[in-house]
Amino acid sequence: MASLVERISQDAVSPPLPQAAGYAVVLGVGVLIALIMMALTRLLKTTVGEDNKTTEMFMTANRSVGTGLTASAVVSSWLWSTAMLGSTLVGYNFGVAGPFWFAAGCSPMIVFFAVLGIACKMRIPEAHTLLEIVRIRYGKLGHIVWIVLCLINNIIAIANMLLGASSAISALTGMHVIAATFLLPVGVVLYTFVGGIKATFLTDYVHTVCITIIICFFTVKTFVVPEIGSPVGLYDAIEKLGRTNPVVGNQDGSYLTMTSKNAILFGIIHILANFGLVIMDTGFFSKAFSAAPHAVVPGYIVGGIAYFAIPWCLGTLMSFSALALQDSERFPTFPRRMSPVEVSNGLVLPYAAVAIAGQGGAIAVLLIVFMAVTSTISAQVIAVSSILSFDIYRQYFNRQASDRDAIRWSHIGVVAFGIFSAAFSTALYYGSVDLGWTLYMLGVLTCPGIFPTIFTILWKKQSKAAAIISPLLGMAIGIAVWLGSASALYGEVSVASTGQTLPCVYGTVASALSPGILSVLISLARPADYSWADFRNERLAFARNPANADSDEELKTHEDIVQRYKDDKVKLKRWGRIAAIWAAATFFGHWVIWPLPMYAAKYVFGRGFFVAWVSVSIVWVWATMLVVSVYPVSDGWRQIRQVYRGLRRLPR
Repeated sequence: MASLVERISQDAVSPPLPQAAGYAVVLGVGVLIALIMMALTRLLKTTVGEDNKTTEMFMTANRSVGTGLTASAVVSSWLWSTAMLGSTLVGYNFGVAGPFWFAAGCSPMIVFFAVLGIACKMRIPEAHTLLEIVRIRYGKLGHIVWIVLCLINNIIAIANMLLGASSAISALTGMHVIAATFLLPVGVVLYTFVGGIKATFLTDYVHTVCITIIICFFTVKTFVVPEIGSPVGLYDAIEKLGRTNPVVGNQDGSYLTMTSKNAILFGIIHILANFGLVIMDTGFFSKAFSAAPHAVVPGYIVGGIAYFAIPWCLGTLMSFSALALQDSERFPTFPRRMSPVEVSNGLVLPYAAVAIAGQGGAIAVLLIVFMAVTSTISAQVIAVSSILSFDIYRQYFNRQASDRDAIRWSHIGVVAFGIFSAAFSTALYYGSVDLGWTLYMLGVLTCPGIFPTIFTILWKKQSKAAAIISPLLGMAIGIAVWLGSASALYGEVSVASTGQTLPCVYGTVASALSPGILSVLISLARPADYSWADFRNERLAFARNPANADSDEELKTHEDIVQRYKDDKVKLKRWGRIAAIWAAATFFGHWVIWPLPMYAAKYVFGRGFFVAWVSVSIVWVWATMLVVSVYPVSDGWRQIRQVYRGLRRLPR
């Protein structure tokens, strides 16, 4: 079995780039970035004393990351290859409503996470992972349950990324899918192994800047194509297509309407699944713990709002470009249209890019897919390594673990999870699982912990029994509803039937909401009354060895850390109120005030409205590019000067 394109159809599309290009980017660029990040890590240690041989630096960057870099990292954390491939997939299938609901399914929970992040800063200032918080409150059994839930979340998330990215790379270069699947994590493992989470933040920044610049390139290049020419030309092509090839479930069969039954069902799946992916991803908590107290809320708010434009703009432009150009000789599949298998494998974006910009478009998509998947793999790898070192090794095998012990097991976790994720994705691939299937069903597995985790951090009354029983029972209910619905509606339980929209909607909703109801009922029957002060009674931070002369890291005792957060309590509470207001505003804006009136009105876009819709999305994505590229530099200018002065002091 060779490349994916040979598997897709007998009318295989010839890859626009040679296999060598695939290996050069996946392996060569990956290793190059790793070497650069390793050099930067060494530079930061030499000039400003950031020593990754200490656990606090490796896992939480000394809790000192500024607002700009936090915002950039937040955007990068959600800048999955799936976001770009998936938003164009649903745009191709459902029209303008698809990319909008994709974007609206991401931003609200990113902003909401600011509420959880600042609450953790205030109540558990020394925490490294979500699982430490769960262990302190619910003991060993609760801790084990959450370890399983979080690992399931990380595994399904990384498989989703690798399946989409390796398929796109194979289609663009002819590179073997399995080769791409195993080689993509290599560079990530290298720089995460050495640099820890600070290397993750730095690579997040570099990757996000490159990706947003390429997306801005497509916002210009799309309208240079003669067959499109302008937003008006794009509108005319899509409006005509809606009449000749109407979309089932859309108002008047048009691609140019928010009244799309299948798109809003996808939106429900997507927002619930993403709440699970964020809240049950220890990587998001690690970044919140790594941010300075004043940077958590603005970093997540700015990142969440900036992110919205990427799937909205890119998904709309590239899916509509594919629809408009698929009957022209420019399109890779001409004279046929894309097959359902090609669409489900996420090939709308690469094919549209080739149609718009030829080999240059193929190279651009290859780069953004590579950078997106490696950046998000890095976050997943550091999250799983933290679980292995802090929550398994330190807790159950060596309670007296030193800095060196924890770092060693973090390194083992980085390598082991990199290998496992590639192997697991390979198994799914050979089981005929693709990006479309994982995009729809992942909420069934990621959602059961949403409400129990929120209640753990924000609600004193949730009991230990409720916290343990509700997510396990909720997952069982969700899986049963998912598989039962597939069997009842389609007469079988198979990859095809379980990837359909309605079984995934029913299963995801059951998996997300039933634990919340169960937790409240069980807790009300025998409520707890947890004291938040108990979180600060246990030492979580590692004591630094004063004899370590290689590090200038400030030495803080457990008491110093707790006292500092007590002193900042008023400020942290204020940030908590701001976060709650922004989270509510983002949800109601993106999910109620903006889209639902348009859905209810059954409005089909006119030419002028469509031009305005596209123009706003383009302006927004350019603003996002400026925010993620300029803001971290201006915000971190003080440390940049420190590095420069440190370099000047080095002996010649």
